[in-house]
Amino acid sequence: MNGGLKPAIKPRYFHYPTVPMTHSPSFCIQTSGLGKDFDGAVAVGGIDLAVRAGSITALLGGNGAGKSTTMGMLLGLLEPSRGRIEIFGHDLKRARDKIVPYVNFSSPYVDLPNRLTVRQNLTVYGHLYGVANLKARMAELAAELQIAELLDRRHGSLSAGQRTRASLAKSLLNKPRLLLLDEPTASLDPDTADWVRTLLMDYRRAAGATIFMSSHNMYEVERMADDVIVMKRGVIVARGAPRELLTRFDRSNLEEVFLDIARA
Repeated sequence: MNGGLKPAIKPRYFHYPTVPMTHSPSFCIQTSGLGKDFDGAVAVGGIDLAVRAGSITALLGGNGAGKSTTMGMLLGLLEPSRGRIEIFGHDLKRARDKIVPYVNFSSPYVDLPNRLTVRQNLTVYGHLYGVANLKARMAELAAELQIAELLDRRHGSLSAGQRTRASLAKSLLNKPRLLLLDEPTASLDPDTADWVRTLLMDYRRAAGATIFMSSHNMYEVERMADDVIVMKRGVIVARGAPRELLTRFDRSNLEEVFLDIARA
């Protein structure tokens, strides 16, 4: 169950002014020839990405397709073996300090410290991001994500759905202009997952943010994504809006498209 969640938050509840940027490029993320090798094995084989600012873009692919490696490079956690990454028009390698304050990340597979309370976790990350008026920002997110009653509980004691909301609060602390999400609704029941999807789409609209996400949930991708990128064996094998891919592959849903590509 969703633990008594109220109806999904409406866009009017979000009050996120545009974060000042030096300029506003048409593409939030651009890569050219981006590749990564591990011990001589190619994990990502030189991909070109162009993610439109303000879009929700989904990165799809089977296990071992290179999605997590790509996400790690975009986050700056993995150094590319070759190629270039630009975020907000800045080179990630040379101008990380101009990019990091406007980016955040959430994944059910990257847990917050379990011994700390939700409040302590948010405080630590808030200081790392230099969030102004941190207490007020935490109170705002606690109300929006309905986690006020969880703030003084240890993260390790929370249910999967509660952890997801706490992680989302962390990812929204700095009002990111680019939000990277890895399986944002994994392990959630359908009701909670629907609530989270609605909240993320509302945030995108209210903040003018870009969301770049990986997911194995094809319904989720069809509902949320403006653009879809499909990887296989480290390279991009298909891309386009969901409807474009359905027409191109003559299929009725993205799961059938995914299976066509995976089994080709």
